[in-house]
Amino acid sequence: MDLLQAYSDDQNPNSPSSSSPESSPPRLLPPKSAAPQVDDTMLALAVAKNRSSTSRPVDPTQHLVDFNPTYDQLWAPIYGPSHPYAKDGLAQGMRNHKLGFVEDAAIEPFIFDEQYNTFQHYGYAADPSASAGYNYVGDLTALEKNDAVSVYNIPQHEQKKRRIEKRKENEDENADDMEAEEAANPASDAWLMKNRKSPWAGKKEGPAAELTEEQKKYAEEYAKKKGEEKGAGDKGEAVVEKTTFHGKEERDYQGRSWIAPPKDAKASNDHCYIPKRLVHTWSGHTQGVNAIRFFPSTGHLILSASSDTKCKIWDVSNTGKCMRTYMGHSKGVRDICFSNDGSKFLSAGFDKNIKYWDTETGQVISTFSTGKTPYVVKLNPDDDKQNVLMAGMSDKKIVQWDMNEGKITQEYDQHLGAVNTITFVDNNRRFVTSSDDKSLRVWEFGIPVVIKYISEPHMHSMPAISLHPNSNWLAAQSMDNQILIYSTREKFQLNKKKRFAGHVVAGYACQVGFSPDGRFVFSGDGEGRCWFWDWKSCKVFRTLKCHNNVCIGAAWHPLEQSKVATCSWDGLIKYW
Repeated sequence: MDLLQAYSDDQNPNSPSSSSPESSPPRLLPPKSAAPQVDDTMLALAVAKNRSSTSRPVDPTQHLVDFNPTYDQLWAPIYGPSHPYAKDGLAQGMRNHKLGFVEDAAIEPFIFDEQYNTFQHYGYAADPSASAGYNYVGDLTALEKNDAVSVYNIPQHEQKKRRIEKRKENEDENADDMEAEEAANPASDAWLMKNRKSPWAGKKEGPAAELTEEQKKYAEEYAKKKGEEKGAGDKGEAVVEKTTFHGKEERDYQGRSWIAPPKDAKASNDHCYIPKRLVHTWSGHTQGVNAIRFFPSTGHLILSASSDTKCKIWDVSNTGKCMRTYMGHSKGVRDICFSNDGSKFLSAGFDKNIKYWDTETGQVISTFSTGKTPYVVKLNPDDDKQNVLMAGMSDKKIVQWDMNEGKITQEYDQHLGAVNTITFVDNNRRFVTSSDDKSLRVWEFGIPVVIKYISEPHMHSMPAISLHPNSNWLAAQSMDNQILIYSTREKFQLNKKKRFAGHVVAGYACQVGFSPDGRFVFSGDGEGRCWFWDWKSCKVFRTLKCHNNVCIGAAWHPLEQSKVATCSWDGLIKYW
């Protein structure tokens, strides 16, 4: 009890027993087994005195440092025993790699590649640990011989020397090839010299020198081969059909194809609005784009046909990138047409071929040709007649194929000029065609007899026709810079009250169309603009400057009520 009292008095200076040193009894020390109390303030003062010491590193687990450490303190190695419960002696909080702690490299990737390739090629490289940067490791003899040059820093005289050596090698190879080819050619001097049979062989005796029978035969075969190659383009030559998929994967984790429409693809509103600003630009074609078509019903993809002989399909709803390229034509593609479900499409090219493609795989299912250029291709819109192909040709005919059998089942031959458009009306029982002969003709499907012939003195050629959403009207792009409206009823009369003008399309087959709700008529023009008219008042609602070249095609998104795609001969497709 006395020992405890003495120890407590020693620790509490305010106690009455410790107020005066004279009256206090002699202090007794605690037993050796008891732990003494450590004063934290004294420890902090001691640490503060040693802050300038470079031997004490900064604790990397600290979130707040209340002094300015030196560079050596910051980069000093971590001392102390390893963490008892950490793998490889490294605490979990310090681990940023599965093998431990990895610091950021202090060397640029290009410099690393340069030194790595230099070491592989010459056997020496710069030492990254050298402070001055002039120390090297590896073959020092080669270093002196090459004047410490790297693979990316070859001297001018060395480059010139290599170019001369490479040129000589190419010339020698070409000379050997030419000698071998001439030696195999009976009509050449090298062959005569090699197979000399007389003292005069291989010597030209003047322009009257005659060829042997073998030489004549070879010359005839050579001329025939050249003639076949030259005339191959006139017969719609066969081209290697191939396709390239540009997306990440053709099927997702649920097994859905890349052409499958998104689940949320539905119209949010029935009211259409005129677009105001540019949303996206697709640039992948190397020449002008002739036609664009949205994927049926959903519009999450858009197909384009170009003069660079390719068709491309682009993602509209997600990434906005090109998904697949279809290559099978040898000349520009004039027109394209989707099937009802979008799984297949047609393409008509200036190489006089019509190709039927599988949209998903990019394979050509079949090819059709009459030896004439197709200007327009259409599938019968009926679901039970998706095997019926209609094509308007340059020889004034509309040709009908049964694609299942690959045979021509009907020809409609009444026009006096190349056929430009085919438009189905009256529940697909009839179709209207326009031609360069400045007339419209109405046909019964399957019967090659014109039931209505429309030709007036004021009419011009109509290279583009579109059907109104209510199926009661046709909008025809006339070459005299106006859009005319015809009824699809029995008489197919011109509606003189509706006339849309203001744009300049003379000489261009600019596509005309309607908004999905039928409130607006839109068309491109020769100056790169897209024009929008109000259907009821026939007044210009808005014009958009879309392209620097002629705006040849435009299409309204089937579900997005205020978005329109345009294409031009400048090679761009723009989304507004």
